[in-house]
Parts: sequence; C-alpha cells; structure tokens
Amino acid sequence: MTKTITFKTAITGLAMTATALSLVAAPVSASAMSQKLGGVVGCDASGGKQEAGAVIGGLLGAVAGNKLAKDNKKTGTAIGAVVGAGAGSYAGCQMQKSRAADNAGGVYVSNGIRVSNSVEAAPMTKIKGKYVARSTLNLRAAASTRGEAIGSVRAGETFQALGRTGDGKWILVGQDGVGVGYVSSAYVYRA
Repeated sequence: MTKTITFKTAITGLAMTATALSLVAAPVSASAMSQKLGGVVGCDASGGKQEAGAVIGGLLGAVAGNKLAKDNKKTGTAIGAVVGAGAGSYAGCQMQKSRAADNAGGVYVSNGIRVSNSVEAAPMTKIKGKYVARSTLNLRAAASTRGEAIGSVRAGETFQALGRTGDGKWILVGQDGVGVGYVSSAYVYRA
C-alpha cells in the first residue's frame, strides 16, 4: 500500500520542527546556538539562502522521513523535517558566506577571524557585537594611522565588530562576517 504525503502532513512536520528548534534554543542565546549547531539557526553572512534552504530541506526531509518510516509515519515525517531543515540551513549559510567572501575580494583566516585579502593581519582577540562611531572615521587596511584609508565609517553609524587588537587601540570592522578594515577604538562605543 502506497501512502502519499499530504500538504497537511508536511505543514505538521514543519510546525513540529519549529517547535523543537524553539525549545532547544530557549535556554541559550541565538548567537551561541548558531555556533553550537554549526549555523542551523543563524549565519554570520547576510542573505536569504539559509532560510530558503531550511524550508526546502525541511520539506524534502519530511517527504523522505515519511517514506522511510515503517510503523510511525508522523514521527518519521517530523524527524525527517528536522534533519532536512538543519541540512538545508547549513548549506544555505555556506552559500551566503561564499558570496560574502567573493564580495570582499577573497578572504583568509587570522586568529580565527575571516579577513578580506585587502586588509593586513594584526594580532587580535576575537570579539562580537555592534559598535557605533562617535565621529566619521577612516576605515584602514592596517591597524595603524599609517595604514591606507580604504573607506570610512560615518558618525552615528552602527557596525559589526569582529576583533580588537592586542593593545586595544583598533577594532576590526566586519561586513557579513568578514573583516574589511580597522577603526580606532578611541572613537567608538558599544551599541
């Protein structure tokens, strides 16, 4: 006897997936959860590929889980949806990170931080969070006032911070999880 998966069954599976993920994510922050699950519920790079991947993966996983389950089709559908959503989300996040690296002109990893090829490496501590520029600042290719000015951060602009130099004088500005230049820490504050 062949049983086809209905739209209602697929939606039920996705609802169970969302409920399971929200229960798992409740005790920890979204940032910690995204690192713990390898990008399942959050991504360092912007874009919509992660969400689309999660939905498509969840639907395909629900269908596969339903087909593979022998005795309990609903449980198979729910488990398949969770696994599929996770796999799709991870794949989408990887696509977003790849696009961010291409937009930055290529990247390398320094101190565990992804940095644009146009930016010089400096010994630093990895940080996360948003900062605000007190005044318009030069965005520099090196952590020094002698570093080439490659852009600017406007007064009042909020930006993503990825690292702080060992002496604490420079903040590595991030865009989509990639370091794109340094600003002086004396002229910024935590958002």
